[in-house]
Amino acid sequence: MFKAITHHQIWVLDQDEALDFYVGKLGFEVNTDVALEHMRWLTVNVPGQPERQLVLMLPAPPAVDAEAVQAVRDLVAKGNGGGMPILTTDDCRGDYERLVAKGVEFTEEPTERFYGIDCGLRDPFGNHIRMTQPAPLPVTPSSGSARASSTG
Repeated sequence: MFKAITHHQIWVLDQDEALDFYVGKLGFEVNTDVALEHMRWLTVNVPGQPERQLVLMLPAPPAVDAEAVQAVRDLVAKGNGGGMPILTTDDCRGDYERLVAKGVEFTEEPTERFYGIDCGLRDPFGNHIRMTQPAPLPVTPSSGSARASSTG
């Protein structure tokens, strides 16, 4: 059956500004940038990982019905565009400092959690992104940090 998730789409309001942010500030690389008949197909990936791509998609036809374009743009601008990429790093605090110096907006500073060191940031359009330095495996949540599963 399924073998992998290869693409994750996020809404952006300006694809050139998205390139500046994801490539220029976060250090991603362009995977595909091609003009199709009705749209620009723009994907980026973490360097060396072309099998996992973020699709930087404009909320416009044919991806969105023409009547829904403004509603989607409004949701994106409010930080409710859906999706939330989680990026891993070996140095969450150091990368946080480097990205702050580049003008990246953070919504949460690096914080120790049971699963590692984690922080939140936003792209220029309001999309939420998490950056995590995973804890060494195995990870065991404390009793108050995870809900027990129920068999209701």
